[in-house]
Amino acid sequence: MDAPILNLDEPPAPYRILARKYRPASFEDLVGQEPMVKTLSNAFDLGRIHQAYLLTGVRGVGKTTTARILARAFNYELSARGDRPAITQPTIHMPELGVHCQAIIDSRHVDVIEMDAASHTGIDDVREIIDNARYRPVLARTKVYIIDEVHMLSKQAFNGLLKILEEPPEHVKFIFATTEIEKVPVTVRSRCQRFDLRRVEADVLIGRLAAICAKEAVAIEPEALALIARASEGSVRDALSLLDQAIAHVKGSLNVEVKAEDLRLMLGLADRAQIIDLFEEVTRGDIAAALASLKALYDAGADPARVLGELAEFVHFVTRLKLAAETAQDPAITEEERRRGAAFAEKLSIPVLSRAWQLLLKGLQDVRDSQRPLAAADMVLVRLAHAADLPTPDEALRHLQQGSAAPAAQPLRASTPAGATSGARASLGTAPKPAEAQTAADPRPRLARFEDIVALAAGRRDIQLKIALERDVRLVRFEEGSIEFALSPGASPQLAQQLMRRLQEWTGRRWMVAISSEAGAPSLSEQAEASAAAALVGVRADPLVQRALAVFPGAEIVGVRGNEAEPAEKPASEEIGYADAEFNEDDL
Repeated sequence: MDAPILNLDEPPAPYRILARKYRPASFEDLVGQEPMVKTLSNAFDLGRIHQAYLLTGVRGVGKTTTARILARAFNYELSARGDRPAITQPTIHMPELGVHCQAIIDSRHVDVIEMDAASHTGIDDVREIIDNARYRPVLARTKVYIIDEVHMLSKQAFNGLLKILEEPPEHVKFIFATTEIEKVPVTVRSRCQRFDLRRVEADVLIGRLAAICAKEAVAIEPEALALIARASEGSVRDALSLLDQAIAHVKGSLNVEVKAEDLRLMLGLADRAQIIDLFEEVTRGDIAAALASLKALYDAGADPARVLGELAEFVHFVTRLKLAAETAQDPAITEEERRRGAAFAEKLSIPVLSRAWQLLLKGLQDVRDSQRPLAAADMVLVRLAHAADLPTPDEALRHLQQGSAAPAAQPLRASTPAGATSGARASLGTAPKPAEAQTAADPRPRLARFEDIVALAAGRRDIQLKIALERDVRLVRFEEGSIEFALSPGASPQLAQQLMRRLQEWTGRRWMVAISSEAGAPSLSEQAEASAAAALVGVRADPLVQRALAVFPGAEIVGVRGNEAEPAEKPASEEIGYADAEFNEDDL
């Protein structure tokens, strides 16, 4: 028997990426979208097929794929074979490729028109659709228009679609896909059946990736699959693209396993254990160790912004464990994360975790905007560690209500379990050092009264703050380093924070400024007005002033001015301002 002749000139078949090779061809293959599949299946079974569909969701969840499956369902035809009857009606049950299926899947069917709204935004493109929609399909049963990223159509184009969208010909169906549903006019949305495609859950995505790896004969660690599922954020297309990249990165096969470490190097991610170590170093105030850990991660290829993002994710995970442990069961979470996260959840209080989240969220934006991301990330860690110098609001309020000094010398205490040793550290940062005694040569101002702070604001030319302190502050308690006050109606709620920042800048030390629920003493402006009113009442009772008012009917006392530099025997009449009248004692 002759050996087969090999055609060495025939080029190898082109490689198809995993995202295209394993694109779902039917609703049975579509993962994570069970509610939509159920609704559409029932609609087709009942013959209640709508004229227009609007598919929305994040990238990679299957909007375009769903549109093509729907186009197949509208035009599914299968000839009779054996005892199986022919299929000539729209159906969502497609056991095998029909007459038009392969052409629709390959986007080359003449009656299924796919249009990208990003490059066809104008009214002329819509006018072409309207003109062509009048003609019946060439080959298939239904003419289908699939418009991707429909939110990019112009206002005139949307208006042009309204009429045909509401009353299209019987042989025309519309399918719109968009990632920004809020940009689609409500007049268009109201004419369509809307389906929100959900992000695919991590466990479903991991199972899908594992099945594809088995078909591709690729060995991969379960932790690596979890990393891909987490990095893809629920997008199947992103997950398959990352898997493709990972296989190429390590030449993955049954003999070479794709490991989680390879994924971290490829994606610039940090080891989760190192992220938790970094969080622990920050919480115990070991700034030097935290900076060294961040530098090591950076040298290993991790992006500083990604490191802070993963640190924020861990803070969120610990917070969920503390509040609702049963809701934090994520297949993408490793066992070490669960164990150590539970330990942090027992020790750290909600105010501490909330503050850490806010600092990381703000710092993450700073790192992304900075031209020196590593330096910016270093400063974020420094702020996290030194957050211990500020007590939480509930602790500050509790101390102030008890009449004790503000807890400026105590760290942000965490919810320490009963029986914990006194040396347990469960706060963000180190315990601050006691305040140094002020020497006689210390140039910092001594503020013994609240009026001294008002005078200091005036001396520093912060007139806006000075006016706010005089008008809006109703003092409850004052001592050097600590102020507690109530706000006057209409006062800015940011006054306490603004005053705290200014005092730290002017005095070189940290002040505790808190808003109290008590009524507080009258503000300085109210005290001045009350003093002026009392002086006015006293002057009005003076017999000489009463005679003056009797001589000049309609005259009013508009103010009382005092001047200690004038002789004591100066007549009282010269201390009184009148409206529309002036007189002295000789006129009486």
